[in-house]
Amino acid sequence: METPLVSIIVPVFNVEAYIAQCIESIQRQTYRNIQVILVDDGSTDKSGAICDNYAAGDSRIEVVHRQNGGLVRARKCGLKRAKGQYIGFVDGDEYIDSGMYQTLAKAIELEKADFVHSGYWENVAKKIV
Repeated sequence: METPLVSIIVPVFNVEAYIAQCIESIQRQTYRNIQVILVDDGSTDKSGAICDNYAAGDSRIEVVHRQNGGLVRARKCGLKRAKGQYIGFVDGDEYIDSGMYQTLAKAIELEKADFVHSGYWENVAKKIV
């Protein structure tokens, strides 16, 4: 029995310092049946080009380039392209644990839930004055 497809939508706007770590954390998921939709929301830095480079090397990744419309519109754009039975969201300046979607998919299947979510850890660098 094949595992359900999970579509992961990543809004991207001027996050060139973080987007590689974000994408790589998604690529490392132990849950392998994923569709990754990177929505470049009019970035003026190298974020869009970085997304394109990752998509060229991983058939699970697709990139949408659009004019800036904000976070909600970027997510809606991703939803229109999603093919998965389940939908996940990761922001472009975030990274996730390698077992996150495995854990969430297992929980949703076991509990027959309509919605699951996870907690988060905040990685805060202290500024020394």
